[in-house]
Amino acid sequence: MGIEILGLPMMYYIAMVAKVLVAFVFVLLTVAYATYAERKIIGHMQVRLGPMRTGWHGLLQPIADGVKLFFKEEIIPSQASTFAYLLAPLVALIPAFITFAVIPFGGVIEVAGYKIPLQIASYFDTAAGRVFDINVGVLYILAMSSLGVYGIVLAGWASNSKYSLLGGLRASAQMISYELSAGLAIVSVFMLSGTLSLNEIVAQQSAYNGFNWFAFKQPLAAIMFFICSLAEINRTPFDLPEAETELVSGFCTEYSSMKYAMFFMAEYANMVTVCALTTTLFLGGWNGPMAIAIPLLGPVYFVAKVYFLMFVCMWIRATLPRYRYDQLMHLGWKVLLPLSLLNIVATGIIGYFIN
Repeated sequence: MGIEILGLPMMYYIAMVAKVLVAFVFVLLTVAYATYAERKIIGHMQVRLGPMRTGWHGLLQPIADGVKLFFKEEIIPSQASTFAYLLAPLVALIPAFITFAVIPFGGVIEVAGYKIPLQIASYFDTAAGRVFDINVGVLYILAMSSLGVYGIVLAGWASNSKYSLLGGLRASAQMISYELSAGLAIVSVFMLSGTLSLNEIVAQQSAYNGFNWFAFKQPLAAIMFFICSLAEINRTPFDLPEAETELVSGFCTEYSSMKYAMFFMAEYANMVTVCALTTTLFLGGWNGPMAIAIPLLGPVYFVAKVYFLMFVCMWIRATLPRYRYDQLMHLGWKVLLPLSLLNIVATGIIGYFIN
């Protein structure tokens, strides 16, 4: 028997720390190079080159941007509420990272005789022979993603600027409008799977070589959830809280240096989380051909699906113009909300007659 702490082997804690570090580094590097990828992709779509000067084909651009922002002057408006002003970037950034704790990014691997599930908030029970995770993982993610908007609202209010305040108010109204539709859109997934555990939802999509996706059974729910998620994280064409043509830079107008960078990081970290959650709920998660037989293929499939969805986000940004505010509200309340309710009713009726 090895060393145990609180009834759990030492290997459990080592694996937990390792999984946290891997997930954190993955999100951080993805956030850094998502900015580079977006500039290059949109550049080529618009017959431009994008970043080219810093490193080979501009590959060092994210590092140069980070160094530049780190050394820029910190400016705090004289009439700002200082404590809330400094707190806001943290409130926006932290929920964007901790939501990744419940997302399974692979199956179960064996290290030194211990079975380790590739999901941070989980463990493998040898006696039961199965993985135990947070059985309400989806609710945890919805709760954490809702917290992020407090940072934006706080930034808008604490800056003591009309532009910032308008951006914060827009963000809160947008979050309320689309959080409701997003939550209702994924109810149909819970009706099919009978669980809120993300690990179980992924397991139920493992048939047909990992292609038993809920996206095939619930295409409308998948599309609605993705659209609502884009609106929640303020991505184009739903970037009304920033709207540089109207509000200078919206809620982060008065921010500079690393505080501005933290809002930027939060936006891209939220995009990673949204794409990871869409992958988990609708695209089979880490499932794919031979993923169960060769566990290390699971993370490869998972990352490939997440990066594909991030490419779609960037493609949408290059293609669609920004909505007017009345169009934004009309889409949320009069189109997506009724459609999500109708989808739940249809799923219930079809499920009743099939079963």
